[in-house]
Amino acid sequence: MKRRRHWVGSVVLPVIVLLMGVGLAAWKYDAIQAGQAASASQPEPMETVTVALAKEIEHRQTTTSIGTVLALKSITLRNELAGTVREVRLSPGQIVEPGMVLVALDVSVEEAELKAQEAQAALAKTVLDRRQNLNHEMATTQEEVDRARADLDIARAQIARTKAIIARKTIRAPFRSRVGIADVHPGQYLNEGTLLTTLQGIDDAAHVDFTVAQQVAAGLREGEVVEVFAGTPAPITAKIVALDARIDPATRNAVVRARIEGSGNAPSPGSSVRVRIPVGAPRKAVAVPVSALRKGPEGDQVFVIAQGPDGRARAHVQQVESGAMFGDEVVIHAGLIAGEQVAASGSFKLRESALVAIAGAQTPQSEQRQTVSQH
Repeated sequence: MKRRRHWVGSVVLPVIVLLMGVGLAAWKYDAIQAGQAASASQPEPMETVTVALAKEIEHRQTTTSIGTVLALKSITLRNELAGTVREVRLSPGQIVEPGMVLVALDVSVEEAELKAQEAQAALAKTVLDRRQNLNHEMATTQEEVDRARADLDIARAQIARTKAIIARKTIRAPFRSRVGIADVHPGQYLNEGTLLTTLQGIDDAAHVDFTVAQQVAAGLREGEVVEVFAGTPAPITAKIVALDARIDPATRNAVVRARIEGSGNAPSPGSSVRVRIPVGAPRKAVAVPVSALRKGPEGDQVFVIAQGPDGRARAHVQQVESGAMFGDEVVIHAGLIAGEQVAASGSFKLRESALVAIAGAQTPQSEQRQTVSQH
């Protein structure tokens, strides 16, 4: 009897557990079906974005370099001869005209010597005239006449030498220029070659010298346009006027010189500027707003907006090759065709095949009714 009860208990318990499992599975299945039915009745989520058309442009790649602005004429002013300063006309920032006296050294000794030499030359001239008259009367020899003429030539040469020394001790402006900072005072003794000041030419143009890699230099030509940035948003246009014939063996760079026309546009000489240089030949590309470009682990991508099989606008991921940015647009070299619609603002919310609503576009009546029923 006990054995029979034990057998019945061992059979009934698994049956009860099995029935409970079947019941739970049926309940779970019904819940899943109910959830799927509820999901099917819900409208597909929609993201609102603005779109932009990819427009075709002609783009040329560029590189940048740091350049230095140079005046067309610029010198460091030094005295050729030693002496004591007698007069100074150097005012920092002053514009001087060609020939204007800037620094005059004391030339009192040279002026005294000049007067003595002029007197000696006058005497030599008188002696020569007398010898020539006597030679006509055969009262002197030709040798005496030649010696008198040589004495006159020597006296005149000494006068010219003294005048040259006086001129070298009077330092004048060689061209129209702006005076730099100077520290020269009357009574100051100057050794030969003392730095007086700098002179920057006042011209209607300026030069910009910069370096580029040898591969870039090989593609540049005189007359090509480069853009100079001197701390202002708008670039200054300059034209290449010279390329160095030698490549620096240490850096493998070449020096290029460009010319900025118009003194009002050029930065001050010595200024450091950024130069944008074209590289290679122009090629066709497309431009889209910067906000349309997304950076991902697989590279750059945009969301192209196109009609799906159901006739509604959907977003599709498109891998692209991006280039330089200019303003609020970015250049796309590959992966996009001019005329395609891309998501601009709001593209960060999108995913592949996401349903989109274009901001500002008229919503179809069917979608309006669906939105109303959802509310």
